[in-house]
Amino acid sequence: MALALGLLIQPAAHATPTPDEMDTWLADKGLMSQIQQVRQRVSLQASELVVHAIGFLGVPYLRGGNTAETGFDCSGFVKAIFEQTVGLVLPRRAEQQAAATQNIERKELLPGDLVFFNTMRRAFSHVGIYIGDGKFIHSPKPGAEVRVESLATTYWNRRFDGARRVDTDSEDAGQSVAAALRSQAKP
Repeated sequence: MALALGLLIQPAAHATPTPDEMDTWLADKGLMSQIQQVRQRVSLQASELVVHAIGFLGVPYLRGGNTAETGFDCSGFVKAIFEQTVGLVLPRRAEQQAAATQNIERKELLPGDLVFFNTMRRAFSHVGIYIGDGKFIHSPKPGAEVRVESLATTYWNRRFDGARRVDTDSEDAGQSVAAALRSQAKP
């Protein structure tokens, strides 16, 4: 990024600015504070999402389930967490959630990203929420409950189908996120 911005602000004959020079330039333009605000907002959203999801540990699996009262299936759990935490309405089925989100590399996973698995001999048949440290939370199967598992276990590693990031930066998403955070702040 420093190289690209350096090329924009300096003639080609000059050296690329140092990181300190780039920080000064960004601060002078007010961009550094904007970048920090975005980083803090994204971090806050991910933290709230993960904390909220962990609050549902132990809720039983129910095929087609959408609520803690009745139980969740995998995609119902993800849909409910995103709606309740950041006010975003995701599609109902795991493969639809995959199609509606941004593909990312496994090494780019951040808390709040979605992880998908092929558990039924078809792509994107299972979904969970990445919580960090190589772990994810999900509603796994009939007879089980919402739980945290490691992506490194043989079962999940072999079935890993991809990672996706939910767009919370669009104008509509931003309004929904702000509304969700305001409603959580009320006593």
